[in-house]
Amino acid sequence: MFDFAMTDEQRSVVEVTRAFVARELRPHEEEVERSGVLRPELAADIRAKALAAGLYAANMPEEVGGAGLDPITLVLFEKELGKTSYALQYTCVARPSNILLAGTEEQRERFLLPCVRAERVECLAMTEPEAGSDVRAIRTRAVRNGSGWRIRGTKHFISHADESDFVILLARTGTDDTGRGTMSIFLVDLDTPGVHRRHGYRSVSHRGYTNSILDFEDVHVPGDALLGEEGQGLELAGRWLGATRLQVAATCLGRADLALELSRAHAASRVQFGQPIGRFQGVGFKLADMATELRAAELVTLHAAWKVAQGTAADADIAMAKLKATEMLAMVADEAIQIHGGMGLMDEMPLERIWRDARIERIWDGTSEIQRHIISRSLLRPLGA
Repeated sequence: MFDFAMTDEQRSVVEVTRAFVARELRPHEEEVERSGVLRPELAADIRAKALAAGLYAANMPEEVGGAGLDPITLVLFEKELGKTSYALQYTCVARPSNILLAGTEEQRERFLLPCVRAERVECLAMTEPEAGSDVRAIRTRAVRNGSGWRIRGTKHFISHADESDFVILLARTGTDDTGRGTMSIFLVDLDTPGVHRRHGYRSVSHRGYTNSILDFEDVHVPGDALLGEEGQGLELAGRWLGATRLQVAATCLGRADLALELSRAHAASRVQFGQPIGRFQGVGFKLADMATELRAAELVTLHAAWKVAQGTAADADIAMAKLKATEMLAMVADEAIQIHGGMGLMDEMPLERIWRDARIERIWDGTSEIQRHIISRSLLRPLGA
């Protein structure tokens, strides 16, 4: 059975992370929000401090230089980071993609270990203009060219590609017996001839956390650019998506927790008609619903993390966490603004940022509809439906 009491180590991780967020990240929130830019020199300074604090690459095993946090502790860690700007916490306290652990020793030396040491930055390129949730519709192709590969295609919505050194690229490499495309993953340096980066789109969510368009025009890569086995790209990507969906759920918990705390304080101190507004059922019941939904989402997320730690997690477990936490955040953020009234929408407060940022969580790393599909399929398959 899952033990809800935090261990001494978990409590220490939470306290250190919470203090780091308050001291090193929150003071820069307003600058990033108003400018929409995370200055490179600021990012480099915070990265160095995150490394010194032992918070950088906390998701990576100790044997490769990471903090080696277990899945439950990682959720608690992510929840604390979720209470500040995504551009600051994800860019400056990076958690390199665990898909890199599938690499050869040579690939680890060239790609993984430099990411753990904050010497290199990776990005993941799956999404295309004609292939979002339908991954098998990917048109970017990699064809054999002597001992290497030639890649052609376009990817978009590629997070922080403008500051990355290499890309983890999903491309079509063949066709299976049923005529469906087979996918493989490649590690491609972004300064390779034929790779072109273009500015992406201006999102209302997560200001300062950029996205780019990547064009691959007859890009030649060596044979050892292949990550894992040819044709096994979707399996590797699935392993990665599980980790990031749990990460999304955990950071949503943090932002919802912050929104609830601000709402509690406001409901207790704001006086109207001679009493604190929290005494009115119209406000008090909102707080009750917000707290209940947050607790439910936290339990679902921790349960999924516990199952990951036990090696028993199914795709549906992680899908439930991502679905519940992201939809909970949308509700909590909206109600928090309602409780604060007009001031809730002013950018002098963090609520309007939390509200804006909440919208993308139900889309990226698998939409809510995709999560529901995964969950419903897991319920019906055992019955043959």
